[in-house]
Amino acid sequence: MSFKVQLTKQDINFIVEKDETILEAALRQECSLPYGCRNGACGSCKAEILNGSIEYPNSELPEGLSEKEHKQGYVLLCKANALSDLDIKARMVETSADIKLKQFPCRVTTCEKLNDDVIRLVLELPKTERLQFLAGQYIDILMKDGKRRSFSLANPPHEDQKLELHIRYYEGGLFSEYAFKDLKDKALLRIEGPLGQFTLQESDRPIIMIAGGTGFAPVKSLVEHALEKNDTRPLHIYWGARTKTDLYFDSIVKQWSIEHPHISYIPVLSEADKLNNWNGKTGFVHEAVLEDHSDLSGFDIYACGPPPMVNAVVESFPKQGLNKDRLFSDSFEFATN
Repeated sequence: MSFKVQLTKQDINFIVEKDETILEAALRQECSLPYGCRNGACGSCKAEILNGSIEYPNSELPEGLSEKEHKQGYVLLCKANALSDLDIKARMVETSADIKLKQFPCRVTTCEKLNDDVIRLVLELPKTERLQFLAGQYIDILMKDGKRRSFSLANPPHEDQKLELHIRYYEGGLFSEYAFKDLKDKALLRIEGPLGQFTLQESDRPIIMIAGGTGFAPVKSLVEHALEKNDTRPLHIYWGARTKTDLYFDSIVKQWSIEHPHISYIPVLSEADKLNNWNGKTGFVHEAVLEDHSDLSGFDIYACGPPPMVNAVVESFPKQGLNKDRLFSDSFEFATN
């Protein structure tokens, strides 16, 4: 059995099913309510019930809600199940500025090489914590000497149990040297996040996403988030790399394009090796976009990767009609100290 939840302040409603919490239903239907731990301890998802009834597992009040608050009509949405249609007064997360910046200890659960230059790092947060973030944002890894290294989140927001990072090796790189040579499973790291404004914008325009190298990480988060919210705008994914092996998740993007007719995938190699029998596009990825789209005036553009690539997009795309207000970018600056 399902019930309708009305967010009175925003005049928004969504459906909650019998087997899910109110928070789970809201996030599934792109109603970005605030949350923290998602286990009833922190109180971040507290809201006020104006009409209707709910229940908690085993009829026990969550740790983060007092008896007084319960009697006043407050509820923790991460633990509550609906017993009827509901009218709720709650705060919405509308921009990255609405999400709290937090620090967490986390444990490495996966450290796998995707090719000679890129590893996939998966971090697990404490069981009592979750990181609420917007697709496309990044975190900082806090080093022992006080320095920071920034990495985009590759997982979408609805998969927040663990955090996925794609890390490229740079000779002399403070964290990448450590990650490739010394980092082990179960190692402890400290992170801060979420950070950044490279997020999916509301629009009815078709999208072109351009990734350079590990700039694919936030693109992956954005695409998986768009699929979760059933955003079916035409989506063209251009992934620029040096060689075929640098397209380290090529199979995933191909699968997206097979399963979802609105997605097209165009990989572009700048150092294509003839021995690989490469029949795709070659050269610089931004030039491939310009070749395919003579008029960019109707598109939203998302570009993420090395500074030369992003700068080339910023400089050349407006000449082909792109509205600069519809260009969203994240330049991966390499920190040398």
